[in-house]
Amino acid sequence: YLFLSFLPSFSVNSDREAENKAKAWHPLHLSSMDLAYTSKGGTIEISCRLFTDDLEKALSQQFKVNADLSAPEKHKAMDELLKKYMAMHFKLQANGKVIQLNYLGFEKDREAVMVYVESVPVKSLSKLSVHNSLMYDLFDDQTNLMHMTYNGNRKSSKLDYPKTDAMILN
Repeated sequence: YLFLSFLPSFSVNSDREAENKAKAWHPLHLSSMDLAYTSKGGTIEISCRLFTDDLEKALSQQFKVNADLSAPEKHKAMDELLKKYMAMHFKLQANGKVIQLNYLGFEKDREAVMVYVESVPVKSLSKLSVHNSLMYDLFDDQTNLMHMTYNGNRKSSKLDYPKTDAMILN
């Protein structure tokens, strides 16, 4: 009888609690970004995948708010915060000149958030450098992966904290 008291109890609630704890903490601090040059419009389309919980912490810390990227009623306010956060932590230089980026929006994708940005048209793209310090204000073990597609070729770069700049097209 005493032996049974040491067995773990299995219930729907304990399984949910374990799942929630696993979602609340993960040992990997990573972002993944796809950049694609569109020859038709001459723009660079950017999609960035970040862990929701990490991004909410970064936004909360940066802007002193309770960030919630899942609440539909907060979507517009979160859009404004993400627009500012991206402008602070992500920049592109094409052919040696900083180019304007237009924040398009975000969407939730399970445990991640997809953030969408597009550059203004760039003529004769020959060099592209990136400044990416996303999540560096939160984690000193952050890794930011970037995958550039240009004329059908794909090149990847990796930035590990504290490195923020990379030449991804040369």
